[in-house]
Amino acid sequence: MKLLFVEDFRLCVLRGEDAAVDVSAVVRDIPHTGPHDLINGLIARFDAYRPKLEAAAAAGPAMPLAGLRIRPPLPKPGNIVCMAVNYMEDGTLPAPAPINAFHKAPTAIIGPGDTMVLPDVPATIFEGEAEMALVIGKRAHQVPAAEAMDYVFGYVNFIDGSARGLKPAGNSFFQMKSRDTFAPIGPYLVTKDEIKDPQNLRVRLTNNSTVMQDFNTSDMAHKIARCIEWVTSIHTLEPGDILATGTNHRGLNSFMDGDRIELEVEGLGVLRFGVRDELKRTWKRETRLERQKQGFDTPTPQTGGKYAQAE
Repeated sequence: MKLLFVEDFRLCVLRGEDAAVDVSAVVRDIPHTGPHDLINGLIARFDAYRPKLEAAAAAGPAMPLAGLRIRPPLPKPGNIVCMAVNYMEDGTLPAPAPINAFHKAPTAIIGPGDTMVLPDVPATIFEGEAEMALVIGKRAHQVPAAEAMDYVFGYVNFIDGSARGLKPAGNSFFQMKSRDTFAPIGPYLVTKDEIKDPQNLRVRLTNNSTVMQDFNTSDMAHKIARCIEWVTSIHTLEPGDILATGTNHRGLNSFMDGDRIELEVEGLGVLRFGVRDELKRTWKRETRLERQKQGFDTPTPQTGGKYAQAE
């Protein structure tokens, strides 16, 4: 099942590939004050509600997605945990990096058709990392890897926005990752039964229709079960929490004003959003891998606008 919010956060089920059925009446009795705890409450009670959702989705009138405003399927997760350096970079790393993660603020969430806004800060570059994220289905505390997949509710496209190179160097991660609009997700939340093997999915990001990232989740260094085990050994995850599984950094590229980004993780639909930079800063359009092939181990330099510096 594919769950999504449309317009004024009416809960829908996707029918086919291009239509939505309003099922909000089915979940009206779930205690909630807004769409964020409605979806979290549904996830926690999904086994009881699924038959009613399926019946409503089969019988209700379908609305074409074209023309509808699609909202983020998880408007305000309690936790957004992102795995750090969690890919083998197409098998080029000699060994996995030590398992690590960081938090993003829930206010970083935006949805399809929304805009990632680049802030007025002296970042060396702005990037967006293509990722598959899993969504937690039930309270998870100190979960062993052997049981971890039982705690997964589903999956969603996820972008980890980054403002890199901020100073001081030892105090940069929070201000790099948790900016408003720096966590685009969507277009819908896909239940885990629809994904045969989450460790074998193609991840593809285009920037202005040019493919920049193209990799497979099979290249993940610490697999999903291990990530859940490790994160829940540190703190509890609740239904509706997001755990983003990392990216292959070799295709990372600069995000600039006017860019149109599309991310498609196999089976999770296509997430589309724009980028806006009031300062109109510019960078070369090259990936990290292309930069490395030129013999550089530094980020692509800014070529124009505020904070530009000579290479």
